[in-house]
Amino acid sequence: MSRASRDEGFVEFVQARRTHLRRIAYAVCGDWHRADDLTQTALTKLYVAWPRVNRDGREEAYVRTIIVRADVDEHRRPWRRESAGLPDVERPGREELPVEDRSALFDALQELPPMQRKVVVLRHWLGLSVAETAQELRISQGTVKSHSHRGLESLRGALSEEHH
Repeated sequence: MSRASRDEGFVEFVQARRTHLRRIAYAVCGDWHRADDLTQTALTKLYVAWPRVNRDGREEAYVRTIIVRADVDEHRRPWRRESAGLPDVERPGREELPVEDRSALFDALQELPPMQRKVVVLRHWLGLSVAETAQELRISQGTVKSHSHRGLESLRGALSEEHH
């Protein structure tokens, strides 16, 4: 594969998927600035691995894994950045949800502890299996199930309070 055709394929992928990947990053970390950083880091690593990853057809899974792991690594750093989300920025979500519900869901999601939020996003927004989620987060399947259950219960509670 020539460098020009490699670059062309990569550019096409980025143009088609960048917004979606940024939304995934936001859902994982809860901050648009960090989401931009995570997305950029992931796309940079994807570019380096593009010839290998593109052959397998798993480009998006590869980038998603990098986004999640980069966020986990960021939380492990002792000098972790303090972040403040932008309340007036449009929040990502599924198109079938009304804007008010989508906003309430993302507000409630941001209140979850970081690992519960990551598990809920990977399992219930992106549709990964328990095993895939455990592999991406480098935690046991039992821990995924526990975080998923607790996260969903917290979301149900927060969202039912919103409607009362």
